Amino acid sequence: MGNCVVNHWFSVLFLAVWLGLNVFLFVDAFLKYEKADRYYYTRKILGFCSRTLRKQLDHNLTFHKLVAYMICLHTAIHIIAHLFNFDRYSRSRQATDGSLASILSSLSHDEKKGGSWLNPIQFRNTTVEYVTFTSIAGLTGVIMTIALILMVTSATEFIRRSYFEVFWYTHHLFIFYVLGLGIHGIGGIVRGQTEESINEGHPHQCAEYFEMWDDHDCHCRRPEFEGQPPESWKWILAPVILYICERILRFYRSQQKVVITKVVMHPSKVLELQMNKRGFSMEVGQYIFVNCPSISLLEWHPFTLTSAPEEDFFSIHIRAAGDWTENLIRAFEQQYSPIPRIEVDGPFGTASEDVFQYEVAVLVGAGIGVTPFASILKSIWYKFQCADHNLKTKKIYFYWICRETGDFSWFNDLLTSLEQEMEKLGKVGFLNYHLFLTGWDSNIVGHAALNFDKATDILTGLKQKTSFGRPMWDNEFSTIATSHPKSVVGVFLCGPRTLAKSLRKCCHRYSSLDPRKVQFYFNKENF
Repeated sequence: MGNCVVNHWFSVLFLAVWLGLNVFLFVDAFLKYEKADRYYYTRKILGFCSRTLRKQLDHNLTFHKLVAYMICLHTAIHIIAHLFNFDRYSRSRQATDGSLASILSSLSHDEKKGGSWLNPIQFRNTTVEYVTFTSIAGLTGVIMTIALILMVTSATEFIRRSYFEVFWYTHHLFIFYVLGLGIHGIGGIVRGQTEESINEGHPHQCAEYFEMWDDHDCHCRRPEFEGQPPESWKWILAPVILYICERILRFYRSQQKVVITKVVMHPSKVLELQMNKRGFSMEVGQYIFVNCPSISLLEWHPFTLTSAPEEDFFSIHIRAAGDWTENLIRAFEQQYSPIPRIEVDGPFGTASEDVFQYEVAVLVGAGIGVTPFASILKSIWYKFQCADHNLKTKKIYFYWICRETGDFSWFNDLLTSLEQEMEKLGKVGFLNYHLFLTGWDSNIVGHAALNFDKATDILTGLKQKTSFGRPMWDNEFSTIATSHPKSVVGVFLCGPRTLAKSLRKCCHRYSSLDPRKVQFYFNKENF
């Protein structure tokens, strides 16, 4: 009786956890759909909500990873429970002591006789391995486990950074995982007593008289069991429909013709593509997915838009950072070959869209991570040109950290134009920008020191002098907090995780406990 109660409540707990996990899966699929399709509109809908609520959209990848960890944890619990269960099945089938477990295990598997079996191990010489690889539940379970292991191991940061193709293709094993999940319960290996059998005799009472089940004088009859109907398909149906709709929409948008209007090769192996596409509309800081069929039919890579919404084209900057990007740059460098065909899907929303919602904005870009802020700075230039009085932002601090001097040439013209435009409009203090060079030597420093008195920087040609090393963030945040004691400051980063950790700490450290005083809100680009 005690075992029955324990098993009952364990089943209830397992069901509750499973239902909760499936809710996570549904929400995760919804967020992935929103991120890949209508994330921009969701952000606009939540525009009237608090910043804290809107910022949760930027943690969708973190949520996706947490769901993956939960799936791995519950998969491990599920497998371990089955191992214990099959061990009990095997011992019960081997038993000859006439116990309740041995009698229940000997119930017939013959469908002609009703097939009211309870133990999936039919014969005493049947092994657990044989049942695992010959039953629907066992075989699909093995396939799902292998698919899950491959997806998780290939999703580590090292594999994603160094062997993106491995990550990309193995991550699509989720198709087999979802299919296996849908048919996992069809075999009916989880069985329960039929209603008719329960009505004939209560299980708790008849379990005590199992030795007399076959006697005519006993009111208890041999119990009959049946497989429980599969339930998992109900929980994966909605996410699967959302995913299929999203794939159809992305395929339709990717087939729309993209016209490449200009190709520019920048130093440090950076390719700039300017393009046009019918019906394309963007906001600052958004990104697109790009595919080049001549390189790979299935690979889509995200790139931040570097153009402004006010321009009549959209552009991206691509740095050589792997096989795919190197092959793409090489294809555009060939002078006598036709321009490769490019497919574009997007644009998609990011945290940088909210930059103009802050009175003060701090933009931090590391290397090619400057791309979303190039779009913002270009848009500001156009807003100055048009005398946009609705611009809420009053001050921008821009930090660009590069390893090589050639990296600064990507957007030198843009910064020069901004300097000239702000001088002309009398808004010199609107943009406070700082350039930092981390990959320097004594020759570069000496050359810069000899020419320090010149009006423009010897390395970039800008009025702002280049600093050597990395920013002292505590000093920078302290200065900003002192200059804007009652402002809401948005800090935006496109860069490595270590830098994000430092900036997030500074945002917490220099935000006032008084909500009426300076508050720093940290935002990071996530792809």
